[in-house]
Amino acid sequence: MSASTLRAAGMVTLVVAALLGSAYALGRSLVPDHPDRDTGVAASIHTPHYGDQPPSTEFPGPPGGGYGGPSPDASPSASDDARQPDDSEGPYGARTSTGSTRIALTFDDGPDPQWTPQVLALLKEYGVKATFCVVGENAESHPDLVRSIVADGHTLCNHSWNHDITLGKRSPVTIRDDLLRTNDAIRAAAPDARIAYFRQPGGAWTYPVVSVCEDLGMTPLHWAVDPTDWQVPGAAKITQTVLAETRPGSIVLMHDAGGDRSGTVEALQSLLPELMHRFQLEALPTGTT
Repeated sequence: MSASTLRAAGMVTLVVAALLGSAYALGRSLVPDHPDRDTGVAASIHTPHYGDQPPSTEFPGPPGGGYGGPSPDASPSASDDARQPDDSEGPYGARTSTGSTRIALTFDDGPDPQWTPQVLALLKEYGVKATFCVVGENAESHPDLVRSIVADGHTLCNHSWNHDITLGKRSPVTIRDDLLRTNDAIRAAAPDARIAYFRQPGGAWTYPVVSVCEDLGMTPLHWAVDPTDWQVPGAAKITQTVLAETRPGSIVLMHDAGGDRSGTVEALQSLLPELMHRFQLEALPTGTT
């Protein structure tokens, strides 16, 4: 092969190498090293809550350390009373605070003929108003208990028709039908009651479920304190967690259905007077929120 042919081949090789290097550099500049992946699902501020349903692989249960916040073993200090109310937003803007220094107790998954009357009796004994997140099929089965909740001055919240944790991943039409069906069951029992809130089962919030509930005039309602009473840890643990983690403005999650709630009922007997000593308690308002 002649010297001129070798030189020409060398030039071609250099040009090709330069072009390939430019293409590689350009390609890397167009693709971020760590692209953001937004699945559109937020199960809770930290991890999802499951109520009476077992964890799934899509929405794993809380880690051993729980949901964060102060340790349940921590005792309240004198400075706690001076803390500002918790006005943080939950996933997708769901409400976690009362917006004031008052706190709100919320009860999910009912009504239940065994546990709801006991919870109502304790609330009445201490003059405390709360918010009940009602499951549609339970409201249809126990309309008398829905009427009792309303008659006692408590606030109602839509908690879906049958506690479907994956509701937020369904189509907007399906979500809307579910929420409307639940509202219809509640209103069949208490026609004049206002349903101002919706709480997504499991705290598995998504953009579609928040959008639909707001379109129907309901505020998405999350929580700030979860004593995991749905895991039946016992009255002492429930009490300890609520007292350790509740701050001015906290929305506290508990349950009046979905399993054995004897621990919750027992815990309320000591929680109610102690919370009343530390805070003012309120039912979440039914007006514009």
